[in-house]
Amino acid sequence: MGSFNKLIVKLLALWEVYACIFMKVNSVEGLVEVADDPQVTGFNVRPYQTIFVDPSQHGNFTTIQAAIDSVPRDNTKWVCIYIKKGIYREKVNIPSDKPYIILKGQSRRTTEIVWDDHENLAQSPTFTSMADNIVVKSISFRNSYNNPVNEKHPRVPAAAARISGDKSFFYRCGFYGLQDTLWDDEGRHYYKSCTIQGAVDFIFGAGQSLYEKCSISVLGGALGPGIDGIITAQGRTNLNDVNGFVFKDCKVAGTGSAVLGRPWRAYARVLFYNSNFTRVVSPKGWDAGNFRGHEDRLTFSEYNCHGEGAAPSDRVSWVKKLSWLTAEQLASTTYIDSDAWLNDQPN
Repeated sequence: MGSFNKLIVKLLALWEVYACIFMKVNSVEGLVEVADDPQVTGFNVRPYQTIFVDPSQHGNFTTIQAAIDSVPRDNTKWVCIYIKKGIYREKVNIPSDKPYIILKGQSRRTTEIVWDDHENLAQSPTFTSMADNIVVKSISFRNSYNNPVNEKHPRVPAAAARISGDKSFFYRCGFYGLQDTLWDDEGRHYYKSCTIQGAVDFIFGAGQSLYEKCSISVLGGALGPGIDGIITAQGRTNLNDVNGFVFKDCKVAGTGSAVLGRPWRAYARVLFYNSNFTRVVSPKGWDAGNFRGHEDRLTFSEYNCHGEGAAPSDRVSWVKKLSWLTAEQLASTTYIDSDAWLNDQPN
């Protein structure tokens, strides 16, 4: 019976993929009712609704925001918004009262959301997610004011995305900007096989986040000769805060040079674990920023990293040396998933 059960689960998972992409669309007040569309989470099978976004008007909506707006407030069931490939020139916001949304693009390279707001950080994000229980797959987010890099616009904080909800999962997504690209604001987040690009503080905030097998793309060459870029600016405010950024099995590459991080708040915590550093990583590794003289409060660490940019003998003297146990605990998914919320998310 064990083998039979495994076979049934695999068949149901295949049906979920087929149903999400190829099912016949039956619109009911803007939603597609898919009572027979099984969604597999571990060994749990339950239905979810699917909405199709297609700018050529062959879906339920032509914009992503219109599809999100159609989801009921205080939603308690997963809704899949399947987005046809294309460049979507719109700002997208998932408000806090619309949880359990899946945004699924066709691929990171062909499904992109682009906007160029830059008046201030709060209003700049192209994509904002305030709700809990959000899954995003195979979509790129870009703030085009400074990315692609250009001489037309001065460098300003201009976020591609702000993630403020709890229990958020991003898989094979892209985040593209120059300064303050990914605002990893608060909550528990898991980024897997994503690309994050920028030059200054381009992964920042107070999220409790694990970045696994991600590509960290440095645009340090855009800052001019002799100027280091800055990858992270973490915002942990006291010793008891559980938040921090952990980069596991990631690759840091790009142009120019950059430090791995500087503190945004007094107890910033960042760990690079088993990651590949190219020569783009500055020999000193880290910067104390506005907290010089209080480096003992910072937890900036590297564990088992490798590559041309991994030069521990050249690092600042105050870099933290973590024990094997502490490093393993932070680099495990249990750091963000102590209550097993990842198992409750759809495949």
